[in-house]
Amino acid sequence: MDISLFDFELPEELIAQSPSSVRDECRLLVVDREHKTIEHKRFFDIVNYLKPGDVLVRNNTKVIPARLIGVKEATKGKVEVLLLKQLENDTWECLVGNAHSVRPGTICSFGNGELKCECVDVFPEGIRHMRFIYDGIFLEVLDKLGKMPLPPYIKTQCSNNDDYQTVYAKVPGSSAAPTAGFHFTKELFEKIQSMGIEVVDVTLNIGLGTFRPVKVTDTKDHVMHSETYEMSEEAANTLNKAKAEGRRIIAIGTTSVRTLESVYKKFGTFKADKDATCIFIQPGYEYKAVDCLITNFHLPKSTLVMLVSAFMGRHWTLHCYEEAVKERYRFFSFGDSMFIYGKYDYSKNDQD
Repeated sequence: MDISLFDFELPEELIAQSPSSVRDECRLLVVDREHKTIEHKRFFDIVNYLKPGDVLVRNNTKVIPARLIGVKEATKGKVEVLLLKQLENDTWECLVGNAHSVRPGTICSFGNGELKCECVDVFPEGIRHMRFIYDGIFLEVLDKLGKMPLPPYIKTQCSNNDDYQTVYAKVPGSSAAPTAGFHFTKELFEKIQSMGIEVVDVTLNIGLGTFRPVKVTDTKDHVMHSETYEMSEEAANTLNKAKAEGRRIIAIGTTSVRTLESVYKKFGTFKADKDATCIFIQPGYEYKAVDCLITNFHLPKSTLVMLVSAFMGRHWTLHCYEEAVKERYRFFSFGDSMFIYGKYDYSKNDQD
């Protein structure tokens, strides 16, 4: 499909620069994809659309302060390194600014030399494999020297790093947050679980794909970068039971979607698994694992808009986005939320 089919007008002032002061008081666009209706609510109203037996699936990954600003030891020139994915031991795949000057053997230093890294391999588009050198525990050093890797459209650093974490973040390893989960509070989860709704954790470490725009004209030419995921046996059993009993599986965010759909596509069922996925969901894809979706509003022409379009149709997705713009919803990572539910005829996806 032509990438321009997923474009829409977005005033810059609607790009949220900070989170909602109270997480679950952000706005919520409730969309029935079967009957094509829209309602305007607050996020805490989501309990009115959930029912006993539902299973909420959340990505419990934790963002590491993966943005490092330092100098190249040989020249003292400034360097910025963004950690994307741990490869082995102390070697990481990184995105490096002004990467043309970072070659094998280049050593970068951060802080007062408390953390260093050496370039061990070079790849296109600013990707470098860097071996880190430090004393002590790596994540503790990173906590001290690193910054949260906020998306480029957010202009100021968070005053509190917890603003860029979900309240259920547990497993360190992501270079970006699963932002659909920002709207949940611990109290809201307690209320949801008291209603007889199950909550299941999976893990997908979010990496390079989050930072890369789609640069091709035709979506068939776009290559998704892989991200590692893990599903436990307990999670798989809970999900299989829900599926067998016809209960709804509700994904919190696109990263949960990619995990669920990757596992189900691989096995034809849910199964304990730890692997990498480069699944690219766009119109024409038929969801097998996910029944409902909680998600933020995404960038024009992004793979995430395509994922949502595959879930409820491209025309209807763009209509909902136009409605959100008209009603002044806040967009992207710190923005407002959508809840999409209802049955859907995937055979009509390309016309919808």
